[in-house]
Amino acid sequence: MQLTGSHTLAAPIEKVWQMLMDTDILAKIVPGVSRLEKTGENQFEAISEIKLGPVSGKFSGGLTLSDIIEPSTFTLNVSQNSKIGNADASIKINLVSVDAQQTEISFDGDAKLSGLLARTGQRVLSGVANTLTKQFFSNFEEEIVS
Repeated sequence: MQLTGSHTLAAPIEKVWQMLMDTDILAKIVPGVSRLEKTGENQFEAISEIKLGPVSGKFSGGLTLSDIIEPSTFTLNVSQNSKIGNADASIKINLVSVDAQQTEISFDGDAKLSGLLARTGQRVLSGVANTLTKQFFSNFEEEIVS
């Protein structure tokens, strides 16, 4: 499943970068995440509960950041497991300063699903991915102003 998109946030690139690197902030703004814990240099353990159309599940697994070029780009590698299936994704994140007070975040990558997740259907999963992306950016915007 392809994951692509972009969003402009009302914050300077340095602030957006710092927020993306802060596990406490990410745990608050990423939909469904109940715990995000640093386990090593650019490595994290995550637990999340997500409803994917008619299917819901509790996921756990690792997140790693690679190819880091501060404050403009990194690759997010995700490997999550659950009783309903597994998800592995690699997503390239790019930050571009629009002006002194705005930053565009773009992302491009793909996710590989297995088990019941893979059988749920591309259209349902694409809709859920779009909803979760919108929630993430809405939560991010709220965190910027708080």
